[in-house]
Amino acid sequence: MQFFSGSWNTKLDEKGRFVLPSALRDGLVEQGRLEIFLGLSLGGCLAIYRESDVAKMVERFRAKQHLARYQSLFTTFFSSLHRALPDRVGRIYLPPFLQKVANIEKKEELALVGVIDKIEILPRAVHEERMRHFLEEGRSSSLCEELFSLLEPEKPSKADMPLSEETQELVEVPV
Repeated sequence: MQFFSGSWNTKLDEKGRFVLPSALRDGLVEQGRLEIFLGLSLGGCLAIYRESDVAKMVERFRAKQHLARYQSLFTTFFSSLHRALPDRVGRIYLPPFLQKVANIEKKEELALVGVIDKIEILPRAVHEERMRHFLEEGRSSSLCEELFSLLEPEKPSKADMPLSEETQELVEVPV
């Protein structure tokens, strides 16, 4: 069973590239190939997705692609999704649009964080502040309690619930 965990620090160079550590690259290889996607993720960060995970997302989204309420969401997500091929050294080019979305500056230190089926990319300072906030607030006990409660049998999906006000505003933007 393959999954990502842990965190690594790297730096975005002046050409907009960062080195993906070999420990992470190895977990992204599928059928002898290292073909990945960079795109939006939760919490204002970016993510590196395996090609097979993107294929699964596409199949699940495909069933809802003709529903007007999701059109803006799909357009935004897929227009920001970029295929990436690391070079021989393991460097990956981070397109300027994605740098802007995640507030990443050239020559900035990045945190690469393994989260189950993806690797999140965010400014190192942001990751460290989130971790510091978590530790200072003494939230580890409640977070672990909530985390392990997810292991209980599933309840009705949030997909069955109405969109949030923020998402509804995004959907209602005139085209």
